[in-house]
Amino acid sequence: MKKQTQAIRIQTNRTNEMEHSTPLFLTSSFCFDNAEDMRAAFADETDDNIYSRFSNPSVQEFIDKLVALEGAEAGYATASGMSAVFGSFMALLKKGDRLLSCNSIFGSTHTVISKYLPKYGIEYGYISASATAAEWEAAITPNTKMIYLETPTNPGLDVLDLNMIGQLAKKHQIILNVDNCFATPVNQQPIAFGADLVVHSATKWLDGQGRVLGGAIVGKKDLIKEIYLFCRSTGPALSPFNAWVLSKSLETLDVRMERHASNALFIAEQLEQHPAIASLRYPFLPSHPHYQIAIKQMDNGGGIVCFELKGGIEAGRQFLDRLKMLSLTANLGDTRSIASHPASTTHAKLTEAERQTVNITPGLIRISVGLENKEDILNDILQALNNL
Repeated sequence: MKKQTQAIRIQTNRTNEMEHSTPLFLTSSFCFDNAEDMRAAFADETDDNIYSRFSNPSVQEFIDKLVALEGAEAGYATASGMSAVFGSFMALLKKGDRLLSCNSIFGSTHTVISKYLPKYGIEYGYISASATAAEWEAAITPNTKMIYLETPTNPGLDVLDLNMIGQLAKKHQIILNVDNCFATPVNQQPIAFGADLVVHSATKWLDGQGRVLGGAIVGKKDLIKEIYLFCRSTGPALSPFNAWVLSKSLETLDVRMERHASNALFIAEQLEQHPAIASLRYPFLPSHPHYQIAIKQMDNGGGIVCFELKGGIEAGRQFLDRLKMLSLTANLGDTRSIASHPASTTHAKLTEAERQTVNITPGLIRISVGLENKEDILNDILQALNNL
């Protein structure tokens, strides 16, 4: 079956009730028929469910679907996207190891890397999202054990060459860990380009309606086993209810992302030459600096459009305050279009110098383009841009 079909047809085995829609396994623990079965489960001699912090049928269905979509060997679901990122670091890195990361990453990820990893003796280094293959290779040190990156990046929409970085990671026997949140697995599959792990904030496009928190890590079976054992003990488990919601959401991910992307491309094309906008980025616009990479490794440009207002931070504030339909919220990947100001919200904890390094300028606006009529989205943005 094609991946889109698997996202719909992979289901937990039917119960004796012969339900068509998968039931919700809202339970903290599971029973055994006898002491020997219980002993064998705790000894990992069987795959029987024990406790929902370890495994749960609702959670496993969500993971099985995501594994199929990403072309991965195995996966583990977590309570949030950040717990997936943190778990993928802490399960596989130790004191003296080094993490090499793209410098354009989500603000909370930057905090984990720069503030918390050093507390455990894990070193880190940053490299520009626009670095060449030679620059990437020069940044690799003997103790570099993992490369981490987002593509497209949040919020600047840099597109990194997964094939190039994947080849370098393989050459130097380094784990390549890719945040695929912005693209989603129906638009980009990093494993096909050499990634060993793929992480997701399922809270965003995978859910798609701003309802629940969730995260996931998929990839090579041996790496996922280590991550599972770490997370099983430390506890960032995805709740069965959230997993059930996310599993149902994956059934519509393909058609939703087609609409998000077509709306976003329309918005980007209409706004690119607007007099109040200094610059605009969307991966599938020929004007994007990484356009050739984007069309090589992505099926569409995704649902995010970013632009820089000429009036800086004051123009950004006025723009947000004038919006009538678009929501002002920290989330993205919703059916409803969302506008945000990264410099004062998601990336506020970065210093001004750090924000400038990754092109998070005072007037940068990030639009998460929803599923509303594209003309309605555009008209709200245009009226907010008037007379800035």
